[in-house]
Amino acid sequence: MINRNIAHIEIPAKGRANLAKFYDDMFGWEIQPMDERGMNYTVWHSGNNRGGFPDVDDDNKPGEVIIYIESDDIEADLKKIEAKGGRTLKGRTEIPGVAGYALFTDPTGNRMGLYNVLHKA
Repeated sequence: MINRNIAHIEIPAKGRANLAKFYDDMFGWEIQPMDERGMNYTVWHSGNNRGGFPDVDDDNKPGEVIIYIESDDIEADLKKIEAKGGRTLKGRTEIPGVAGYALFTDPTGNRMGLYNVLHKA
């Protein structure tokens, strides 16, 4: 995987339902709350782009949008990121049955993510 696509974008939300309605009304994004699966999360889709609205908390602060980049091997990418001056914030974590992800900072300190879909449709 040489040219990596953006896989997922997270926009922290105070009041996920209200923020989801804002983006739906403004830009026509498709919205899917995930609360019924025991997740405090809302997924959005816009064309080929997708992401989610996590609740604002200590890890998801307003204004700190996280871009997740596709990864075939999260652990190998984290090693390479650290060798190039980045830092691992959260090692590979699985969203059961959906995907794996990790968080890192680039050499400037920007918080970013890696994302690996477990089952592609």
